[in-house]
Amino acid sequence: MSRKLLLAHLALLGANLIFGVNYVIAKGIMPDYLEPRAIILLRVIGATIIFWVVGVYYPKEKVEKKDLFKFGYLSVFGVAINQIMFFEGLNLTTPINASIIMVGVPTLVLVFSHFFIGDKLTQNKIIGIFIGFAGAAFLILQSGNFSFSSDTFVGNIFVLINASSYGLFIVLVKPLMAKYSPITIMKWVFLFGLVFVAPISLNLVITADYAAIPSNIWMSIGFVILFTTVFAYLLNNYSLKTISPTINSAYIYLQPVIASVVALSFGKDNLSVEEVIAATLIFIGVYFVSFKKKNLFG
Repeated sequence: MSRKLLLAHLALLGANLIFGVNYVIAKGIMPDYLEPRAIILLRVIGATIIFWVVGVYYPKEKVEKKDLFKFGYLSVFGVAINQIMFFEGLNLTTPINASIIMVGVPTLVLVFSHFFIGDKLTQNKIIGIFIGFAGAAFLILQSGNFSFSSDTFVGNIFVLINASSYGLFIVLVKPLMAKYSPITIMKWVFLFGLVFVAPISLNLVITADYAAIPSNIWMSIGFVILFTTVFAYLLNNYSLKTISPTINSAYIYLQPVIASVVALSFGKDNLSVEEVIAATLIFIGVYFVSFKKKNLFG
């Protein structure tokens, strides 16, 4: 494996480690202290400021006018729809339902990549995606029941829209990665995202009771802004400069494993046979998508 490819995979591991930890950290913020759209607007404001400040000290890149339009619609899929639909959806459904729907992202990316950017639908990619899905779904279903009752229907639809939107973002941003740095792309995507998110979230941010938020929750908010939004997005997009969207999305399957490891490290869970089986399936799936070049069946 080349150094460039190794760094891309390490970046993906880092991004998904952050996303996996985020489930534990962000859970304590919403909705007791901040409404979903309020924390989303704070995330986008914080990330936009950080990306543009860092951009001042980064080598400047001239952005073509036609690409500004692309950044605009990428912000709709990667920031506005993606973040709002996920948090609002999670608020109306169960974590089990949301998790099951989200592990469908690699399958969506596999299809979107084929039709939008001509990525080949190889046998190994299809096998790897479905082995990884089986492992992630098996692990998630150990902690509860999957249900599409009328009480969770709207939330499930919101999370499905989020999953589709995120899948499209990963695929559509790939061609721009060959042209611009991750910093340039992210600062424009989040700036446009701020324009879309602010009108429907600003009132919730203004009316929030900040005096009632304890210091540990402020630290959680800081983690969500700095790590989940800034670092994770950068690492994720950096990886896309080297690897395909399908390989990138396959790492999503690691998130439930990471969440289990975090729970274990805090003494909130014990390692089970089911978790070992699920993790094994997920790593086999990622191997097939990422590294195995020769088709299994010739």
